[in-house]
Amino acid sequence: MATPRSRILPVLELYWNRYWVFDKRVKLIICGSATSWIIENIINNKGGLHNRVTRTIQLKPFSLHETESFLKEHQIRLNHKQVLDLYTVLGGVPLYWSFIRKGRSAQQCIDELCFQGDGPLVKEFGRLFASLFEDPKPYTDLIRILAKHRYGVGQSELIAQSKLPDGGTTVRRLHQLEEAGFITSLVPYGHKDKGIYYVIDDEYSLFYLHWIEPNLKTISKKATNEGFWNSQSNQPAWKSWAGYAFESICYKHIDQIRHALNIDVGSIVGTWRYSPRVKEHLEGAQIDLLFDRPDGVITICEIKCSDKAFTIDKAYCHELLKKMEIFRKHTKTKKQLFLSMVTTVGLKPSMYSEEIVASQATLEDLFKEI
Repeated sequence: MATPRSRILPVLELYWNRYWVFDKRVKLIICGSATSWIIENIINNKGGLHNRVTRTIQLKPFSLHETESFLKEHQIRLNHKQVLDLYTVLGGVPLYWSFIRKGRSAQQCIDELCFQGDGPLVKEFGRLFASLFEDPKPYTDLIRILAKHRYGVGQSELIAQSKLPDGGTTVRRLHQLEEAGFITSLVPYGHKDKGIYYVIDDEYSLFYLHWIEPNLKTISKKATNEGFWNSQSNQPAWKSWAGYAFESICYKHIDQIRHALNIDVGSIVGTWRYSPRVKEHLEGAQIDLLFDRPDGVITICEIKCSDKAFTIDKAYCHELLKKMEIFRKHTKTKKQLFLSMVTTVGLKPSMYSEEIVASQATLEDLFKEI
């Protein structure tokens, strides 16, 4: 109803302030998928509706626990690995999960939804952005750039690569994408408000750009046979991509990880990375997740996705120790450093894991209700 010429907002402002604000029987609930529109026009309204919002409720995607409960409510019982495989594609969007059919494996469901001609998610990407934004192209341009960078892109570099105007309009679009749940802005540990970078936070968008879109012509011609995804999911490229997706899922289950590792709720959550300049000839380092604890300790988490118990051998042990040393050197922290592992199946006990790993969390922990 709120089209540019409808004047519904000025009328709403008039009636609310003149009549309805005094009538306790009237409650106005504004909801919808166009999060950015609601925030810009209602919550941050600078006119007659300024400061009139009593309460805001951000409806977040399902967690792994909520997803499992949703499936059970529909008599669909999948083990945690199967749910994880689907979650890396569907995220926590209830509508997408409503397409899952009983008696189908994760691979069969993904094949049916994403790689068959009449699959409901084959062309969802375009419809999704068109429904949320009046001019979707600048937003999808930003998403496409982010999809190419596993560990995110700095704000200035992202704007430069997008060739969009370097000003408030593009920054506002980034904020709108974040408010709508597509991306997340991060500030590396120790950088305060500098060094902000963005990563994709929407599983479906990332999966679409990497796996569905490159096969769109084949899918549209109905040239993909049933079981197409089953063969693709056995390729090394999927194993690598699934590991990246698992990291993103872990960021959405920080409370479960914190609880499993017995870390104080007052701890500050962050990430960290060091990229040396070309002329420095130094080694860089990337830390997936860390907890800066109030007890004088920083817990550094390494996230690994595998089909079997993960093994820390001599070479990887050396790599982890070097990463921690680079972190200590460049952050100049005096705090005690502990290393924790977050894995899908758990760790295979070895002399190296016993030596350097203080605690661990597994996929089972991520499914717990907190």
